[in-house]
Amino acid sequence: MASARRISRRPPKAWLWVGLVAAVLLICSFPASCGAEETAADEETSFVLTLDSSNFSETVEKHKFIVVEFYAPWCGHCKKLAPEYEKAAAILNTHDYPIALAKVDANEESNKGLASKYEVKGFPTLIILRNEGKTIQEYKGPRDAEGIVAYLKKQAGPPSSELKSSDDVGNLFNDKKVYIVGVFSEFSGEEFETYITVADKLRSDYDFGHTLDAKILPRGDSTVAKPIIRLFKPFDERFIDFKDFHADAIEQFIEESSLPLVTLFNKDPDNHPFVIKFFNKDNSKALLFLNFSSEQFEAFKSAYTGVAGDYKGKNISFLMGDLDASQGAFQYFGLREDQAPLIIVQDNDGKKYLKEHLEPLQVASWIKDYMEGNVKPFKKSEPIPEVNNKPVKVVVADSLQDVVFNSGKNVLLEFYAPWCGHCQKLAPILEEVAVSLQSDSDVIIAKMDATANDIPSGFEVQGYPTLYFRSSSGNLLTYEGDRTKDDIVSFIQKNKGAPAQDDSTKDEL
Repeated sequence: MASARRISRRPPKAWLWVGLVAAVLLICSFPASCGAEETAADEETSFVLTLDSSNFSETVEKHKFIVVEFYAPWCGHCKKLAPEYEKAAAILNTHDYPIALAKVDANEESNKGLASKYEVKGFPTLIILRNEGKTIQEYKGPRDAEGIVAYLKKQAGPPSSELKSSDDVGNLFNDKKVYIVGVFSEFSGEEFETYITVADKLRSDYDFGHTLDAKILPRGDSTVAKPIIRLFKPFDERFIDFKDFHADAIEQFIEESSLPLVTLFNKDPDNHPFVIKFFNKDNSKALLFLNFSSEQFEAFKSAYTGVAGDYKGKNISFLMGDLDASQGAFQYFGLREDQAPLIIVQDNDGKKYLKEHLEPLQVASWIKDYMEGNVKPFKKSEPIPEVNNKPVKVVVADSLQDVVFNSGKNVLLEFYAPWCGHCQKLAPILEEVAVSLQSDSDVIIAKMDATANDIPSGFEVQGYPTLYFRSSSGNLLTYEGDRTKDDIVSFIQKNKGAPAQDDSTKDEL
């Protein structure tokens, strides 16, 4: 039976950045509701536990430490991970500290509630569940068997390593990562316990150590006033000290101090963790793209770093991307390399602001204009079709307002992706719907390529295809019925002209 749900809220901020992170790093992270056809997996003896909605909670509650992979049978990255994950499970099966590896087929309808609960947006997604599932931690380690084993053994061990000598420091540190070390007079007391608690919470993102002797640390100082937290980083001022031992203050200090003033994105994988952290920060993002080998690079870097310093702590972060590594970002934003050097800012509400053919001396003034609200938003859109006479009309970002909201028609709009198998299956059905309703001049059947056009914030598109219906009187519904011609036609006939309950969505576009 056809059904509808009225949508008026904005998409979650977290989802807004998933596609951009995937695009910038060229990571494949397809929505869970669409993909290629499933392939059957051979059932063999496995050290990886198979979980589903019927046994998930019971199994997790039996383990102090369990890793769960949410996968889809059609996902190429999942297939590549599978043998490495199995090898790691076999090795960890003999580990002194029990570490269980499990998997959930998130493509199964009965398991989609689990995938939603753990905010699975792409495949594979791995999470670590501690303390019978009470503590949830994202897996951020390698994807090969040896790396998985090493990472999980470390995650299963103490959250902070005791540093007694320079050799201990050398084993913990390298010059590519962020490290946090607590310097104490004794390993007891409220400050030390708070530090260990924070280390346990943030252990998937950082390496923690603790010591009684500050002299063994890089740039050590025997006169340091204890207790103190020293954060080492491979950028900017190299290390910074902190003395507030309230848990929230420590977390904020670590999160703010572990991101470069300007994040660099190129083909160096050592930079990628900072790029991901850049996008995970809940603020506006400024991205400057240019050729890092150009004569202007140093001038841009100097100007951009100065601006980043001026706006530090003002809800905006800064990244410089090399054109050679940024093809995914350009595709995501709908940009061309001949527009570079360029700067684009994206807000948490999805709005974007663009300055192309940028000069170093223009950086500060343009960012100032943006911060003061004097720059008009930029919209990614395919060209409006010159000819649009097929039964299913093509809508692009630049024509959506006119076709859907200003036409006075009843419009069924499909958001699709060209690679989506379910979209391809639905295409001829929508064609039949459009043909059957051609005599009704008040109805439009339309489609929009959601990968090539910006989606207004009033629409919630987290998988393909997503169908919306807007009645001529302004009621916006999402279609959740069966994808048959009769069901869709019946839904349109029932809801066209339906009175609007609250047309606040239009105001958000």
